[in-house]
Amino acid sequence: MLLYTELVSPRLEYITNFIQSIIGESITITTDEELFIQSTQVKISYSSEAICTQAYHIQPQGLLFENSIEPIDILITSCREQICFFASQNDSHGFDVWSAIFYLITRYEEYLPHEKDSYGRYAHTNSLAYRYQFLHLPLVNIWLQDLQQRLWTAQNGQRSTVNGQRFAFTPTYDIDIAFAHQHQSIVKNIGGFFKDLMRGDFEKVIERANVYSSTAKDPFDTYEWLDDIHKKYQLQPIYFFLLAAKRGIYDKNIPPKKKGMQQLLQQHYSKYLVGIHPSWQSGDNDVLVLQEKQALERITHAACTKSRQHYIRLSLPETYRKLVAAGITDDYSMGYGSINGFRASVASSFFWFDLEKNKATSLLIHPFCWMDANSYFEQQFSADEALLELKDYYNIVKQVGGNCIIILHNSFLTEQPQWLPWRKMYEAFLSMI
Repeated sequence: MLLYTELVSPRLEYITNFIQSIIGESITITTDEELFIQSTQVKISYSSEAICTQAYHIQPQGLLFENSIEPIDILITSCREQICFFASQNDSHGFDVWSAIFYLITRYEEYLPHEKDSYGRYAHTNSLAYRYQFLHLPLVNIWLQDLQQRLWTAQNGQRSTVNGQRFAFTPTYDIDIAFAHQHQSIVKNIGGFFKDLMRGDFEKVIERANVYSSTAKDPFDTYEWLDDIHKKYQLQPIYFFLLAAKRGIYDKNIPPKKKGMQQLLQQHYSKYLVGIHPSWQSGDNDVLVLQEKQALERITHAACTKSRQHYIRLSLPETYRKLVAAGITDDYSMGYGSINGFRASVASSFFWFDLEKNKATSLLIHPFCWMDANSYFEQQFSADEALLELKDYYNIVKQVGGNCIIILHNSFLTEQPQWLPWRKMYEAFLSMI
């Protein structure tokens, strides 16, 4: 494909590279009008006026030719029965899909003044997707399927049956607390025992006693069960381990210096992809991400390049700059820790664009759409309701050929009475798909 533009900019180059990665077609940018007119390729005129009748014309809204970050009045409209914005009446497409995608995947709105949630994160209620009720849709992928079909039709006179995107399903696990009782400090175990006793939680007292005496497995030790599931359904999961050196109010995992934690990490590294789960504390201390990453590397004797923020504590651009500085190349934090859905309105990976520097980076972002903790704590779903929600996200991502990335926790998959329905729900979901 050949894209004509009157001006080449970093933003235009970035979003064109992203679009070609999704539709599976190479797009060359040119400012040479005569070359464009003479070309026999599929042609897109990204210009204020149509260049020639053979070209598919998209009229720029202007966002891609700016260098600053300014508030934008977004007018939500509809185009071919899909929600859209940056509408135009004078082109082939109906709206500036290039700029609209750029606005969503760069998280432009998160660089503007906004309200924080109770954890100090960008509140999902600020977002365009939540306010206009498309948070549940991978809208970018839907738009690009439509664009691909229209370009194909314009060139060949018929609809295409080819989907340029390839569907994938990736289960991921956040290991916030590797073991409930085993490998915990003596002080914590004794304190927990007496707290359970004082509360009259005799079931938990018996559970602790059985684990301490080695007559029962630690309830959070769901790793063999997960291994069996992965083999049965031929899954390739990714594990993210919290490795804070010191405990904190939100960081309660087994310290990485513990032998049991080290063995667990080595076992998983030998079978799966493993990444770092930067602690809550690392959000306030720049050096901790690198220290936690190095702790994982010392234990596994391998480079760590993947990460996901604990509690999805993500602040743009600071968090991503910190990860880049620490040598992280792939991040899986793009989603909300307060509601399920598509934070960037996309179900495909994309490189982070630093809006403040107006520059594309080498940090690859892998968005997730569903997390068990959101379903349970934030949306207050039952296991049955969560199953329906999870199936819906799986199906819509499959329809657009994206990557359905979900997050689960080992502590949600136990055989404890509270969590057994969630364990059964997950296995039921996998058997269905």
